[in-house]
Amino acid sequence: MRQLLLILLLILTQPAAAGSMANAPPQFPVEQIIKFSKQVEKTLAAKGARVAVLARVGRPASEMPEGMHFTHVSFAVYSEITTADGRVVPGYAIYNEYQSNEKPDTSSLVQDFPVDFFAGVAALEAGVVIPSPELQRRLLATITSPTYQKLHDPHYSAIANPYTLGRQNCTEHTLDVINAAIYQTDDIRKIKAAEKQYYVAQKVNVSGFKLMLGAMFSSEITLSDQPGEAVTATFETIADYLKKYDEGSEMFIIRPEQ
Repeated sequence: MRQLLLILLLILTQPAAAGSMANAPPQFPVEQIIKFSKQVEKTLAAKGARVAVLARVGRPASEMPEGMHFTHVSFAVYSEITTADGRVVPGYAIYNEYQSNEKPDTSSLVQDFPVDFFAGVAALEAGVVIPSPELQRRLLATITSPTYQKLHDPHYSAIANPYTLGRQNCTEHTLDVINAAIYQTDDIRKIKAAEKQYYVAQKVNVSGFKLMLGAMFSSEITLSDQPGEAVTATFETIADYLKKYDEGSEMFIIRPEQ
């Protein structure tokens, strides 16, 4: 009974966990993953995106808490990429915060590519937000500066509160970088003040009792940064935030071409 309850808790209280790990085992044939990855890149390129917010589905929808669909969020940055045979080709590099496989309560910043990003997904589906040209310009400057690393907190929580310090997940890091670019600052306290005022986080729709038990049994779930009702950052709430405050931004979903 205890083991069954623990499994249920881990499913219900991890909006980001499995979806934020690198090197997840493939759920689709490699050919399908490559084809879809190229489709995503071609779509971004056709829209002239220099920087986009990109999300993937790391867990089946049936295992996700209410109001959450995408599990991992990152930046796709148009770049010159050096291939294994030494050629330099245009493409998109993906800038991630990945949860550690060995220490699930820690994370690191990792750069990979679309085929890596979509390798272990539960569904071939991509969430995309293309910011306004001006915000893309600011994001590119921020991502390629020391600010990007400075805003990373390696203390990971699957349900990190975006309004507080001490814990972070991939979506919160993405949000922090977006606001660093908007306000052109690397001061995390100023960034958090802006997020508290303007950004609406997603309520974690799991009972307080289940969250408490999940925090007791899993190192990647903690309530230490949740002073009240548990909330977290999601792709959907970031999309809503940019739609409201970044005129010219565009949000859409990419699914495999038939």
